[in-house]
Amino acid sequence: MPNATTRPRRTRRHRRAQREDAARNELVSRSLESAQQCLFSQDYGTAFVHYLLALNLAPGLKDFANESFRFTLFKWTEELDSLGRIQDLFNCYEQAMELFPVDEVIVNSMGEHLFRMGFRDEAAGHFYKALKLRPDFPEAKENFYRVANWLVERWHFLMLNDHGRNHKYQLAIKKAVEQGCSSVLDIGTGTGILGMCAKMAGAAEVYACELSKTMYELACEVLSANGMADSIKIVHLKSLDMEIPKDIPKRVSLVVTETVDAGLFGEGIIETLIHAWKHLLLPPLNTREPLSSPSQTGRVIPSGATVFGMAVQCHEIRRHHRLCVSSVGGLHLSAVGQIYSPVSCLVDTEESTEPYTTERLSRLRGGYLQLTQPFTALDIDFNNVQELEGLCSREVKQMRLRVVQDGVLDALAVWFQLHLDQDNHLSTGPQDNTCWEQAIYPIKSTFNTLKFGDELLVDVSCKDSYLRLCCVAVVRDGHTFQMDNEANGPPKILTANPEAELCSALAGLQTNQEKPSCTFMLESSEIALLNNTTYNNSFQRAMSKLLVSLKSTRRSQQSDTEFDPIFVLDVSEGFSVFSLMAAQLGFDSGEHKQISPALVQGYSSVEKEHHQTLLRLLAKGNGVPESALEFWLSHVEDDSAVLQRPATEKLWSAIILDCIETCGLIRQKLLEKASLARCLLEDGGQIFPERIVIHGMLVESDTLLQESAVQGTEPTLGFNIAPFINQFTVPVHMFLDLSTLDCIPLSEPVELFALDLMNCTANYTNREVKVQVSASGKVTAIPFWYQIHLDSEQSVSSFSEDSHWKQAAVVLQQPLMVSRGEWVKLSIQLQKSSISITAVKEEGLDDVISQAEPVTSDL
Repeated sequence: MPNATTRPRRTRRHRRAQREDAARNELVSRSLESAQQCLFSQDYGTAFVHYLLALNLAPGLKDFANESFRFTLFKWTEELDSLGRIQDLFNCYEQAMELFPVDEVIVNSMGEHLFRMGFRDEAAGHFYKALKLRPDFPEAKENFYRVANWLVERWHFLMLNDHGRNHKYQLAIKKAVEQGCSSVLDIGTGTGILGMCAKMAGAAEVYACELSKTMYELACEVLSANGMADSIKIVHLKSLDMEIPKDIPKRVSLVVTETVDAGLFGEGIIETLIHAWKHLLLPPLNTREPLSSPSQTGRVIPSGATVFGMAVQCHEIRRHHRLCVSSVGGLHLSAVGQIYSPVSCLVDTEESTEPYTTERLSRLRGGYLQLTQPFTALDIDFNNVQELEGLCSREVKQMRLRVVQDGVLDALAVWFQLHLDQDNHLSTGPQDNTCWEQAIYPIKSTFNTLKFGDELLVDVSCKDSYLRLCCVAVVRDGHTFQMDNEANGPPKILTANPEAELCSALAGLQTNQEKPSCTFMLESSEIALLNNTTYNNSFQRAMSKLLVSLKSTRRSQQSDTEFDPIFVLDVSEGFSVFSLMAAQLGFDSGEHKQISPALVQGYSSVEKEHHQTLLRLLAKGNGVPESALEFWLSHVEDDSAVLQRPATEKLWSAIILDCIETCGLIRQKLLEKASLARCLLEDGGQIFPERIVIHGMLVESDTLLQESAVQGTEPTLGFNIAPFINQFTVPVHMFLDLSTLDCIPLSEPVELFALDLMNCTANYTNREVKVQVSASGKVTAIPFWYQIHLDSEQSVSSFSEDSHWKQAAVVLQQPLMVSRGEWVKLSIQLQKSSISITAVKEEGLDDVISQAEPVTSDL
């Protein structure tokens, strides 16, 4: 009998589903409530678990709980990071991105953690994804620009714009292939240009390898765009890890590479070529069998190199690698031993040291003075495997260089000529128009004054596959004065006269009793800061003025015997003596002794043990009791929360912020730190600096264009490369020295923007500035620098001669043609610590607009 009703029956399954839905809803509700309670009690790990459970059970609540979930994720991963639980941290982010795969904030934050852990390739992928999800996301944009500088270094653009270099490589490869080298391996292929040259020249088999994931993927795109993806096999490997037949089927007859740095061997070309000869290349040409076919023998391009050097005087190098002052802001430095940079040519130094640094000599402020004629330091044949293997075991070669003019020995400058083959050569010399910098070996010996006619003894070696040049002695008037780059005291005199040797030894013994024997290593930028006399003295005067004012206020409010301490906090990045300067001023404000003893309590945020030891020695040597200087990080539980009250019911009298990166950019999250610092100041307290004014100007600079992107519309050697490498173009150039930049000023300097760190209501986010053109030309960039106002009277410029800061420049995507007398309107916008500039030439309705992307800072 049919049912009398059309209403569906309630089945057991339906009733079970209802009960399950009710139970699920109850569980979701309780999980969300528990998550909120855990957040209130700052139990972020448990709160995170509750959110995961609730949002997996009820995906429809994602939008509702998004902000709270983000907050919980970030707090919990910060805690995991501080505990060193890195794998757990990344697991949490993976779970979060499964829930919120298109949340640009979470994706960007994951990238920041990856970058800090050193996973730059992976970080770049996350920043790029976040930027695709939200193109106007400022944090992702500045992060991507920062990581782009790491992943695709600026020299890639310079090399691709160096037509002479590219053409010579092409000629050498073409010649080798035409001579019978039919199989080619391009080691460290980069964009793939050398491998494509080999294929275009007619090589039957071409292989390439690239270690960087970013460059590997870029090369794959370039090969596809040029129709060579099927004819060139590229592997994402270091050549040292390549095997036959796993990665390439057989040995090749030609290896092409440019794995060299300014010091020639710094990128490991020796190890790379030794491995290649043993495992990847056909045997070299046997001179006993000159008729061997090139297809049956192996060769390398470049075939070899010659290294040159010379001794130079250069104040810019000197002030970054050794102290040039005896006191810093009133602090005498005689209490400590030698302070030196982490650049040393000695083999038995700390692992953190490097044998050389790099500079472009032609662009150093103040130039350089050549103290010796150029000399040949080394010749190397890359096609001789025995020579390569014996390089590191070569005996130290000592050279005698005649000094051609009086001067101070600051460094040995080194460059090389790369022999691609017998006919094609590339030079990296300081006078050549090259994309290369020169290797600089700083001299740290206190015996550094040379006279015309002296002989400089230089040891040349290749220990641990690094080229090392050490100045060991100076010969003058028949006497040999030994130099010790890491020692204190006078040089040792090597002579055949025993009586003179004894007198020298006694003099050295007496001197060494007066000088401390300890040495400290600081970064070159930190040494330059100590040498920045103008800045340090200006800070001393500004701090002294504040302390006198605070003392006067305390005198009017309290009895002379009950003065509350003046708390000074220095949260500068790296090594800083400002807290110790303040502590010293608390004991001596000059002739009038206006500040009484023990009034100032200085707190330093330095965290490295040797930095703290150095500050303690400076304090002791300058009469500052140990109790007047404390290290703030030992007082806070979370290193990320440095800005806190000095005590429960106390406030800071002064907070010193590190506002400008050495590279020339505003430090990240500066305004947020300043806003918090203001809340922690007592009445009458001060932030140092109190105000920053950004200055800039219009310039025409082909150099900046060459360093920012592959220029022109013509293919590079006939290959389509520019659209792919130019994806990593960044709109800001850092570490510039405008005093030596090859540019044409097109306007006078103008004030672009101002940041008031003491008065947030005075700040603005947008500003328009009209700049009158002073010379006709093409505006390609807007360099900028800072006037740093410590107080109303003391200010310093980051563009001064002794500044430890470099300058930066925004490069316009489309240059503006301007004529003298015209006006250009600059629209400046500040988002967090990123500045964006739009340049508009005012031509009525036919305005020409050029967009400059945000200026970024370090992660």
